[in-house]
Amino acid sequence: MIKTATDGRMVATVTVDNQEQRNALGNAGKRELAEAIERVSRIDGLRVVILTGAGGKSFIGGANLKEMSSFVRHDASEGPALTHRVCEAIRRTPVPVIARINGWCLGAGLEIAASCDVRAAADSARFGMPEVLFGLPSGMEACLLPQLIGWGKTRELVFTGRHIDCDEARACHLVERIAEQDKLDDAVEDWVGAILNAGPDAIRAQKELIRDWERMSIADAVQQGVRAVAAAHGSDEATGLMNAFLKRKLST
Repeated sequence: MIKTATDGRMVATVTVDNQEQRNALGNAGKRELAEAIERVSRIDGLRVVILTGAGGKSFIGGANLKEMSSFVRHDASEGPALTHRVCEAIRRTPVPVIARINGWCLGAGLEIAASCDVRAAADSARFGMPEVLFGLPSGMEACLLPQLIGWGKTRELVFTGRHIDCDEARACHLVERIAEQDKLDDAVEDWVGAILNAGPDAIRAQKELIRDWERMSIADAVQQGVRAVAAAHGSDEATGLMNAFLKRKLST
């Protein structure tokens, strides 16, 4: 089950709720999650999306292994395609998506977390790509991991299938913040508050520019950045925010 909620600040929270199975996602769950993210992405005035798992034990515990074990070939190809659909929906969301990782983050769950813009994790969270232990390679958005953690650490995770704890995840830059379980929301809220203080159009332009950086050469990315900055200059948002800053500075 996927739950969605939007508060008065236009912050949407999407929650995976399958606690009996560590919030694992079968094909139906992946489809529902993709549709939920696509739906909230279209909300007028949306500022931030938070993606998390229900309960205090798991973010997304991977795919549904019981379901996968009985797949025929069509089902087996549909599952990876749906994982990619979820991840692509996150990456195409026009505002920052924060992964609130409250526990197990495995396989497809780690691919989904890697597709988010930033990741805050409870200190009890565990991470891994266990597919090879079940006779499968890690695919789809596992290809994002080298950008986050480097090729060596990626190879270690996908070749061994072993779990790593939060300290190791932070050391290899898989997560940006760690908090005690009861303070995880505070860590997420700190990011949300900072994003809400920024210009909403600038944030959307920045999200789009980051996607350009990922696929462009350095030279092309620089020129794309020049165009994006030039386009923002003179806008009501930029003029208003700059003038407000100058007024505050003059009054101090």
